[in-house]
Amino acid sequence: MTINTIKQSIKNSLLNPIKHFKPRYLPLLMIYFAYGASGISSVAETFWVKEELKLSAAALITLGVWLSIPWTIKMVFGQLVDSVPILGSQRRAYVYIGAFLIAVGTILLIGLAGNYPWAKFASKENVYIISALLTVIGFVIQDVVADAMSTEVVDRNQPEEKVQEELAYVQILGRLAISLAGVMVAGLSGWLAQILSYETIFKISLIIPLISVIGVTIIKLENVKKSPINCQILCGGLIFAVFVVFMGYGQYQQWNNKLLAFIFKYSQEIVFIVSLGVITYMISLILKDIAPKTRSFIIKTAVVIFVYRAMPSVGPGLQWWEIDVLHFNKAFFGTLSQIGAVLSILGMWLFSDFIAKKPAHYTLLWLTIITTILFLPIIGLYYGIPQRLGIDPKTVAVIDTALESPFAQLSMIPLLTLIAIYAPEGKRATWFALMASLMNLALTAGGLLTKYLNEIFVVSREVVENGKVIVPQDYSQLGILMIIVTVLNVTVPVVTIYYLMIRKK
Repeated sequence: MTINTIKQSIKNSLLNPIKHFKPRYLPLLMIYFAYGASGISSVAETFWVKEELKLSAAALITLGVWLSIPWTIKMVFGQLVDSVPILGSQRRAYVYIGAFLIAVGTILLIGLAGNYPWAKFASKENVYIISALLTVIGFVIQDVVADAMSTEVVDRNQPEEKVQEELAYVQILGRLAISLAGVMVAGLSGWLAQILSYETIFKISLIIPLISVIGVTIIKLENVKKSPINCQILCGGLIFAVFVVFMGYGQYQQWNNKLLAFIFKYSQEIVFIVSLGVITYMISLILKDIAPKTRSFIIKTAVVIFVYRAMPSVGPGLQWWEIDVLHFNKAFFGTLSQIGAVLSILGMWLFSDFIAKKPAHYTLLWLTIITTILFLPIIGLYYGIPQRLGIDPKTVAVIDTALESPFAQLSMIPLLTLIAIYAPEGKRATWFALMASLMNLALTAGGLLTKYLNEIFVVSREVVENGKVIVPQDYSQLGILMIIVTVLNVTVPVVTIYYLMIRKK
């Protein structure tokens, strides 16, 4: 391969996402961009909550449970978007509703920060909770609409290969929109919090809902097929939400009853098992009208992606060790984060052509192998190998982050493309919401596996209370923990991919 060929390949990779952009993509890309830019007020909000509200850590955790509910029941919003037109609209009207809810939530924050009389209809804490819930529901509604539109903006009256490639590029452009917005506001949010009042920053964040409505206002949206309401999904989703709220609330209560205490001790595991059953059943309802061969392929690919995303991580012990032993400080972690964010975007951009033209399992296979290889230097740091070679640990961390970051977001692209390819007409919002819930559930599985491994291989930082060491520092098992996590992360996905997608029966 000549230098000119390599240059041309890089040039094509850089230009392909731009070449594939079409004006009809603008509405959904602007919704994704608005979501990515929503962090513009995150630093200000964190400090304001700490300074102005009397919410305990437990109360904030409980609030987090409540705020996760709208995302957990995306299938309910998907049913509404698919089946209930508002003033004849199944897309634009819902984007407007979402924007309205986000704006109202933000205005309530402005009222609280500015101490306006109209924001004192309840306690500060309760008004804040209402504001947060309205904002989250607004974003969920818009996200459901954007996901559905990502499958509809592609012309299906063209060769199948072309359809799949275009659907992949829509997903790539969507992830780029979110990531670009996130990088743009990452540093800006902290800088604004330093120089402006909380009220002013919250006023600036009113631009977020405005961004999301501009695209659907200036671009004419095509009519979509309406499907009848599926009560099993709609009603089941609402009952499921009540169950999750109950389990989430009960987890943080003191129970005198031994049976209830035992049940809520394992609330995470129970919610995971019930969620997996509910979501799998709902997906089966949508898949029943699809041809058996296609249905089998979708199920196999979904299992592969689920397994890939369900792999455990090392947990917080690795970062504690880097802080206590390698002496990485806040500024250095900030630098690593910024490097990772920027290079993730470049990675998506550069590898977009490759991902768009390869099967999902192929992409996940090489991502598994590459990310495993790139984690080895961190294990090497624990055992002092680079240090003995005279290489500074910070240099290793920077290089490793720079190499690993481009691959961080790539696993999402084949997943989203697969969902888009097989989204049934008239049920696309519901389909996308259910598959997204399944993949988020995979992350929950990964979190549970991480918890179990950390209970077996205990890693602890030093905890001091009133001048006494309550918990001693102990990183003696971190090395074996990292090795086991690495082995699991490479063997389980590779074996699953081989048996389900590669091996010939």
